[in-house]
Amino acid sequence: MKVIDLHTHSTCSDGSMTPSRLVSHAKDSGLSAIALTDHDSISGVAEAVEEGKKTGVEVIPAVELSAVSDTETHILGYFIDINNRELQKALEYAKQVRYEREVETCRKLNELGFDITMEEVEAEAETDILCRAHFAKVMVKKGYAPSVKEAFEQYLNVGKSAYSKKQALTDIQAVELINNAGGIAFLAHLHLTKKPLPELKEFLIKLKNAGLAGVEGYYTDYTPQMERDYQSLAEESGLILSGGTDFHGAFKPHIAIGRGYGNLEIPYVILEKMKEYRQSRNSDFAFRSQRKDLV
Repeated sequence: MKVIDLHTHSTCSDGSMTPSRLVSHAKDSGLSAIALTDHDSISGVAEAVEEGKKTGVEVIPAVELSAVSDTETHILGYFIDINNRELQKALEYAKQVRYEREVETCRKLNELGFDITMEEVEAEAETDILCRAHFAKVMVKKGYAPSVKEAFEQYLNVGKSAYSKKQALTDIQAVELINNAGGIAFLAHLHLTKKPLPELKEFLIKLKNAGLAGVEGYYTDYTPQMERDYQSLAEESGLILSGGTDFHGAFKPHIAIGRGYGNLEIPYVILEKMKEYRQSRNSDFAFRSQRKDLV
């Protein structure tokens, strides 16, 4: 069976592998297709697509957009046009807000007694997209945390003392931005929204009315019950599925690309259904535009 991974990160956000290395690693791991979903960044997509052509791995142009939330709401956008001006402009603004967020995180860590500077974090990142993982790596290097995972669990996760909630986009703005860039939008890692199932269903319907195509039905941290619940919610709400590991390379060494903790397997048919949905939607858009022109 052809296996895929539609949620991965590179050095263009908070992954440890360059886009081209990520694609070659996917090839070595036996994957047929991946999506590069860097946080609020599309700067690595062209490189990943080009490497995919060389290695025979299908690379889906994608992005993971952070949205305003009391917990965590991330919207994945697949098949996006990375040359779309509206998308590029929005990502520039998101980068600015992300920097302000990381400045706030740095201030909070300093107030907790940690000697960490933005210059150290920027040097660790080697990219202009700063993320919490870069703070975590600095904390590990300076002996403030035994691992990246524990730095998150103790200080950087949602609700912890150094977390900042500042975001550039609302959830609806993120969905509309992806659609306007020719992509299809999916709600990522549903468990991180912390919403009980009835409330989560209402949330999904709200986003579907704004243009949401589906949900991340397969994910590394889902329990078997979560997977069943979320896939059932998607079916009840008329949404389709995507799936991925949230691979970050050495930043999350316990998560293997395409396999998660070792038991995740996302079939290629998931990607085929996503393509069918996009083609059907685009055909519908074209038909409505033609009708409008005739009127």
